[in-house]
Amino acid sequence: MALKSLLLFSLLIASIAVPLAEAQLGGILGPLLGLLRIQGILYCTPNGNISVNATTTPVFPNALVQLQCGGNVVSTATTNGSGLFSILLDPVNFLLSTLVSGCKLVVNTPLASCNASLPSVGGLVSNLQFIGNTVAGLLNIGNLIPTGFQFNANVN
Repeated sequence: MALKSLLLFSLLIASIAVPLAEAQLGGILGPLLGLLRIQGILYCTPNGNISVNATTTPVFPNALVQLQCGGNVVSTATTNGSGLFSILLDPVNFLLSTLVSGCKLVVNTPLASCNASLPSVGGLVSNLQFIGNTVAGLLNIGNLIPTGFQFNANVN
């Protein structure tokens, strides 16, 4: 019985101490308890974006989306059947300001693979935009989205 009481007391103290420690350290624990998430939907259009008539815009499934920083691929994701992609990053390794100013999303998968009437060479490129944080318990998630894909004939 004493062991159960000691365990319960320890859990109670820990649940109080972690938020207090984070507040006292001025957010130093934030990057340790956080993630950066880049997500979006890729559409099967000449520019990868939703068309004016959004209800008839097909998505681009199974497309490889690369996060490139300084010309190097640092992470990848593949769109699902709904065209959705999501890339999770550790904020200890990536600065938000660097992601927004020095990184881009690149889609090398030929547009012709989702629609034969679209180009079979070239690809899509988009810069990133920070749209805010989501807090889930102790986890702080920084959310980024593409600013809008553009076709680039030189992407290979």
